[in-house]
Amino acid sequence: MHPRLIDIPVHRDSRGALAVVENILSIERAYFLFDIQAGAARGGHAHKALTQLLLVPSGSYSVIIRDDMGGTDTFTMSDPSKGLLVPPGYWREIFGFSSGGVCFVLASHSYDEDDYIRNFEDYVEWKSSH
Repeated sequence: MHPRLIDIPVHRDSRGALAVVENILSIERAYFLFDIQAGAARGGHAHKALTQLLLVPSGSYSVIIRDDMGGTDTFTMSDPSKGLLVPPGYWREIFGFSSGGVCFVLASHSYDEDDYIRNFEDYVEWKSSH
């Protein structure tokens, strides 16, 4: 599976909108990034086993997805009805947060430091052995 944007079902009526995330992945952890200073970046790592769904409930941000072969994709997250599904084995960098931008993440596993690859050269080496 490759990282990709997925549609988040939205139900609208005269009161507003309700977005629903269900049956996309088993969720063991949820967290969000906010109040990110101008020019700051987050991420800068890959996961060995974790799948993530990145959502944007407010504002905007961008995500660069890299693979070990040098390929990159950039996703601009600004639509609450879209989520970025990132399977394990992809390097990600999150940047360009707007004022009030929030990155809400649903994760398939609880936090495990051993699942992280925090150095890109180590990531390329890990990918070449898997």
